[in-house]
Amino acid sequence: MPVTALPPVPHYNAAPPTKADLDYADLATIDLSMMESTQGRAALASQVRDALLSHGFLYVINHGYPQTQGNRMFDIADVPFSSVSEEEKRTYSDIDQETGWYQAYKLRQYWHIDAGVRDQLEYINIDRNVHKQGHPEALRPFLPEIEEFARFNHTNVLFSILRLIALSLELPEDALVKIHKCDGLGEAFVRFIKYHPRCEEDEAKTNNVWLKGHTDSGSLTVLWSQPVAALQILGKDNKWRWIKHVENALVVNAGDAIEFLTGGYYKGTVHRVVRPPPDQQQYTRLGVFYFTMADGDVKLVPLYESPVLQRVGINPRCEDSAAPTMLEWRRGRANGYGRTELRPSQDKGVEEEVINGLVVKHYN
Repeated sequence: MPVTALPPVPHYNAAPPTKADLDYADLATIDLSMMESTQGRAALASQVRDALLSHGFLYVINHGYPQTQGNRMFDIADVPFSSVSEEEKRTYSDIDQETGWYQAYKLRQYWHIDAGVRDQLEYINIDRNVHKQGHPEALRPFLPEIEEFARFNHTNVLFSILRLIALSLELPEDALVKIHKCDGLGEAFVRFIKYHPRCEEDEAKTNNVWLKGHTDSGSLTVLWSQPVAALQILGKDNKWRWIKHVENALVVNAGDAIEFLTGGYYKGTVHRVVRPPPDQQQYTRLGVFYFTMADGDVKLVPLYESPVLQRVGINPRCEDSAAPTMLEWRRGRANGYGRTELRPSQDKGVEEEVINGLVVKHYN
């Protein structure tokens, strides 16, 4: 049977890794090759528990996606930015108010960052079912590869980590997998992001912050590691630390949905994007992500049946009767981000907004 040739794609020239001496977060590394045995999964579940309790971020290695395919996906990720005109981008830039779903593009300067400065990042969302939306012409030849990439992230990465989280809670392995079918539009999707360098005046006005500290609204976010240092997480000691690039590794973090479902036992980790170190400031930063939500109709209440949560105590963010569904929560977060007026918090350097009656914090 003949092998179908892949369509040619322009090569994206990424920045070399930084040589700056940065204060990196000490993240756990989860080796998915250990998933095949019961003993291996038990050991990994313990590591995932410790990682989520300490940082909320972790590395994943030996996930099974070849380095060459990963490199090609970064080349594909640049196509919707470098090979699509601004006019065509605008035709795919609507937001669905019902779901909070950006129907393909979020254009540059759409969000207010601080002090009158607007963002310099653009991204494109691609639902894991690529046939649910329209796509710019230059991206269409690559849709089969993107769909397969989404399938890999969902089955091999998301489901593996969800099983480990369930085991860490002493729940059946499929307890979380069952509520992440993600058949609704925007419940699981690939996102390509391109950050562009900013002028010195904008950097000064925003203290070099490109995206304020925030938590993700969904369950788990998968970031395919790339060399430009810019991502930082807020530690329990209230210090920001950098995330180090690890070749062909994944950086996975917990979001709001996991915090809701575990009654605050595992928390969504605050992270932000800042100006890269001097030896990378002339480069764009291209990101490849897989974002996941619980199914839209899932009510975000704690998993009371977890023996672990029963032992440690459950601290829900709200009464069960007031808990939002996943769809309600992500819609509120998406529709408000970068477009609503934030109010000062009592905490220094923190601003707040209220979504579904719950306070959401943004960190400068």
